[in-house]
Amino acid sequence: MTLAEQTGVKPEDCLVAKLIAAQNPDEALAWAERGRDLDREKHFRSTAGYDLDKLHRELLTRLGRQHEALEAAWAEYRQHPSKFTYDDLMKFVPETERREWHDKELNAAEGADLHSQLELFIETGEMERLAALVSSSTDQALEAMSHYATEPAAKRLEDGYPGLAARLWRAQGLRIVDAKKSKYYDAALSNFERARNCYLRAGLAVEWEKTVRQVSAAHFRKSGFITGFQTLAAGTKHAAPSSFLERAKTRWGERHGG
Repeated sequence: MTLAEQTGVKPEDCLVAKLIAAQNPDEALAWAERGRDLDREKHFRSTAGYDLDKLHRELLTRLGRQHEALEAAWAEYRQHPSKFTYDDLMKFVPETERREWHDKELNAAEGADLHSQLELFIETGEMERLAALVSSSTDQALEAMSHYATEPAAKRLEDGYPGLAARLWRAQGLRIVDAKKSKYYDAALSNFERARNCYLRAGLAVEWEKTVRQVSAAHFRKSGFITGFQTLAAGTKHAAPSSFLERAKTRWGERHGG
């Protein structure tokens, strides 16, 4: 029988620890630990569970048990390496040990998913690690990634690693057209333009030519896309549509005579 079944208490009930933390941190810590145990009995963690983890570490620190707080944050990081758990862990690392822990955390992130590693290396400014990660990833893996991860990575790599940035811009463009997301075709064309520019800067014109052949063969029936892509392939600059904000400013000016 689980603890929850025995007591009828749920993890969210244990957030009462927040209310008594200032007056009685020891009792609050007991509630936080109880809630964490309850949450870990579930198949999926709850929002209350993450709140209790954070509160647990804060209470340990308040009670002068900084080493235990650090160990708890380190255990959480190893289980879920990400830019968020990295930041949480660094709050408990002594100033004199930050460089050592920084390297330790990044090495421990090698088993994390691609999305988490991309975000972590961008967050920490680790361009060499970011470049190595993109270089070792397959095109299929990059194309499966959300642009929320690949676009910031591409922008950070453009100056020092244009060939790798090109792969990321290309992946974003392919992700859109392969999914037939017609309302984002302009975004895809902008992605392919940046891929082209990066490939040429990197001296990889052959990779851009290969991309042109692949996209033209696979998507020639997409009339809303292929004409713009062929123009782009010919070397013409893609004229991206004005943004919503720019269009709104234009309408405002016309309406008010300026």
